[in-house]
Amino acid sequence: MSIFFKWVVLAIAILFFAQTSQAYDPSKHMGKGGKKGGGHHGYGRPKGPPADIPAHIKERTSPDGKEINLNKSQIGVKGMAILAESPELENVVSLALQGNKLGDEGTKILTESATFKHVELLNLWGNDLSEAGGKMLADSANFRHLKELKLTRNQLGDAGVIALVQSPNAAQLTVLNIDANQITDKGAIAIANSPHLSNLKSLDLYNNQIGPEGMKALLQSKHLTHLENLVLVRNDVDVDTALALEKSATLPNLKSLEIF
Repeated sequence: MSIFFKWVVLAIAILFFAQTSQAYDPSKHMGKGGKKGGGHHGYGRPKGPPADIPAHIKERTSPDGKEINLNKSQIGVKGMAILAESPELENVVSLALQGNKLGDEGTKILTESATFKHVELLNLWGNDLSEAGGKMLADSANFRHLKELKLTRNQLGDAGVIALVQSPNAAQLTVLNIDANQITDKGAIAIANSPHLSNLKSLDLYNNQIGPEGMKALLQSKHLTHLENLVLVRNDVDVDTALALEKSATLPNLKSLEIF
């Protein structure tokens, strides 16, 4: 076989692979600009909580009082208590709390507050939520209108995820990010079998522990009928198995599948 012919074959193979598989972009899980640990809103990385938390909250609240961006503010449980006891924030629709060291204690305050009744977008990326925190979100009357829920880099595990997807609070979700949450086949199967996720359009399960059984359940789910984007990169499936599973997908509206 001539060198020229070998190059032609290689070029065709590369083109075919590019057309049949979405390339994974790791920057989507590393924050703004692809830098590890960065946020999506361009704020610098503070050394600790703000000296004046109420003033900081006011500064990060939109003029109409519907959006709060406290990403990377490190307000902690104390700050969450102040936030939750601010009746002027009762019309908040978008609540960004990435990297605030809330833990389950701060999550409890959030879920029990009388302030947050209209939240549609909630970002709790990297707040050390455990299974208990996931169950609090699932049970809270505050979050019946959620459309986007971002829980990247917590420790929900299967039990926390199962509680969430079996909750009526998930019924209006269009975006669910639960990447890096120690989810196995058990959690993935619960997601695939949840009738509450019929409106979901984007599901991010990057960097979990999902094997072939869970991945197959997701790709052939009868409930994820509106799902358009699915990320399954860095789970417990080898390349050959992933390729075979990719071909088995029956999701009717799937446009983007990142599987390896």
